[in-house]
Amino acid sequence: MSDTSLSALLEHFPTPFYLFDTETLRRRVDHLRDVLPQDTALCYAMKANPFLTRELSGMVERLEICSPGEYAICRQLELPPSQFVISGVYKDPQWMDDLVRQPDAEQMICTVESMTQFHLLRETAGRYGRKLSLLLRLTSGSQFGLERPEIEKILSQPHPLLHIRGIQYFSGTQKTSVKRLARELRMLEEVLAALQEKFGPLEELELGPGFPVSYFADDAKEDEGVLVQAGELLGQLNFAGKLTLELGRSIAAGCGQYVTRVVDRKINQGQNYAIVDGGIHHLVYFGQSMAMRRPHISLYPPRPEAEPQNWNICGALCTVNDILVKQLPLSNLEIGDVLVFENTGAYCMTEGIGLFLSRSLPQILLRRPSGQVTSLRDPFPTRILNTPNY
Repeated sequence: MSDTSLSALLEHFPTPFYLFDTETLRRRVDHLRDVLPQDTALCYAMKANPFLTRELSGMVERLEICSPGEYAICRQLELPPSQFVISGVYKDPQWMDDLVRQPDAEQMICTVESMTQFHLLRETAGRYGRKLSLLLRLTSGSQFGLERPEIEKILSQPHPLLHIRGIQYFSGTQKTSVKRLARELRMLEEVLAALQEKFGPLEELELGPGFPVSYFADDAKEDEGVLVQAGELLGQLNFAGKLTLELGRSIAAGCGQYVTRVVDRKINQGQNYAIVDGGIHHLVYFGQSMAMRRPHISLYPPRPEAEPQNWNICGALCTVNDILVKQLPLSNLEIGDVLVFENTGAYCMTEGIGLFLSRSLPQILLRRPSGQVTSLRDPFPTRILNTPNY
């Protein structure tokens, strides 16, 4: 963000706030398509940032939905059900009943995480006479997904109202090891080949590759190298069906900034402390590690070159844990200065302890390619949620 555009925002919107930039988002999606094999479909995991769901609906093929709340958001935004992948380790029976009752449920895809889920979906489809499309999630050894014998059991039986599209597989995020991805792809090739030999062709593999995102100033700039090598490996995948990549962090992280203002400064026992009007109730980023690592941050207004001092940047919560950065070198830091945290477009705005101390949630802003800034959510008072009913 340029100093001019930041200055204009600060004139109209009080800190703290998030700003998501749609042009940066579009460039990221275009870049992913350039690097990945031709005809690879993209599925956006909206849990990474629900505020970007409508914009990304026009950029990707699918939207991954993991809860009734996320489903309600997509319905309220009037997004096409043909994009919905209904996922999640727990699918509430009432939610599934409400969903399958709708005629457009036949346009959606549902993942299957367990035999319990499979029976639930089969029974609900039968109740309403809906034909459901399913992806069977293969476990990577965690609480998610089905074991291979369970997948074989499902495929071995006829299910008139269920269309088994293929396999879903996800084994983690922030993966920097290309060798690990290569091992996973070899395993998937073997599994897919064995399943197809027994049960016939599978239409699709939906894969969560977990591409890495750099959050810290001391990170090696390896993200792009990992992405390029991963694209080459995926291009060599021995599978004739459709390949869909489920991505959240890799799509959304780079488009976001969190803006917070210094409201106090002090020296306690020789340590410099700056108190900001935000904090860990708003901002949580991957690998925060008790603020020991330094995220990408810029200071506004910028200072002329001067001898920097180290500052501990602390939030507005009454807990010693509310430290955003330790020993951040800054020149001539003053009350009223603004700190801009970069790469905060994924998870950061929803993973904080938002209800603690009943402080307000921050405003969410969206900047369009024209430069127009829209408020997607005004500052929200959480005292409403924390007030008991008497």
